[in-house]
Amino acid sequence: MSTPPGTHPTQHPDPRRLIAVVVLVPLLAALALWAFAWPAARTAPRDLPLGVAGPAAATAQVEQRLARHQGAFEIHRYADEAAARQAIEDRTVYGAVVVTDRGPELLTASAASPTVAQLLQQALSAEGAQPRTVDVVAAPENDPRGAALTASVLPLALAGIAAGAAVSLTGLRGVRAVTALVGAAALVGVAAAAIAHSWLEVLTGDWWAEAAALGLSTLAVSSAVAGLAALMGRAGLGLGAGVLMLFGNPFSGAGSAPQMLPEPAGALGQWLPPGAGTTLLRSVSYFDGAAALGPALTLTWWVAVGLGAVLLGSALKSRTASSEEPAADRRPALAG
Repeated sequence: MSTPPGTHPTQHPDPRRLIAVVVLVPLLAALALWAFAWPAARTAPRDLPLGVAGPAAATAQVEQRLARHQGAFEIHRYADEAAARQAIEDRTVYGAVVVTDRGPELLTASAASPTVAQLLQQALSAEGAQPRTVDVVAAPENDPRGAALTASVLPLALAGIAAGAAVSLTGLRGVRAVTALVGAAALVGVAAAAIAHSWLEVLTGDWWAEAAALGLSTLAVSSAVAGLAALMGRAGLGLGAGVLMLFGNPFSGAGSAPQMLPEPAGALGQWLPPGAGTTLLRSVSYFDGAAALGPALTLTWWVAVGLGAVLLGSALKSRTASSEEPAADRRPALAG
């Protein structure tokens, strides 16, 4: 029996697509749950840099008490309180226990991590000590818990992913793509600094340094996404967005500290743009740029590799297109 005009034979969907959806969606859900829930459920200090200051004979007992927390603290020894304070301001340690004639004194830096500052107080209280606590570098009054800084990680990552995806899907290539990525990231940095610093007042450092840090973080993400898309197509776009969302955000340590996350999440997070960007933003906003070089170089590396991939992908596509150009129609010459 013939098929009536204008109709098509019934097409049955490929069963492999059905199986892929049924299997892949639960796998992605399980992966996302693991990536976000595992670090949160296993938050605890692991080789957390902590200073101990005072005469060696007086600090020996303090060090013995801290040693009971096996693997929790990485002890740095300082001669006096001034040296310990300087180490905190340089972001070498998160806090310090100073032994004085009046008893132990705990120096913290809630700007580095309110969670760690609270943990140090609890750890010393559990050992029977009730030290006087001094917040050397305090978190801003409008964000004492660091909630606003933590909440900024996801929007910046999303902005970078959106910029990278927009450049790829609109077909921008080469220098135009690079210009669009840099321009978008710069505007994101300015807008984010205007909101977080000028309006909410949760950032307290140099305005332009903060805008540069926010823009660089966004550019690192967008360059990575656009670069993978330029080389791998839509598969690269999904891969870049997936890795940065599933691992970059929960492994950033923004809510606590990298040393509070289980390994290798803590170390890996600092090599990804969200983690490096958070560390850089804390440094320029609260610590006058102390320890900013490392995360700045990490973000710059991502930008350089990502933009390089964008230019390389554009060159490869141009070469492929030119080699596949159809030859001009040739009419056979008539024999004379």
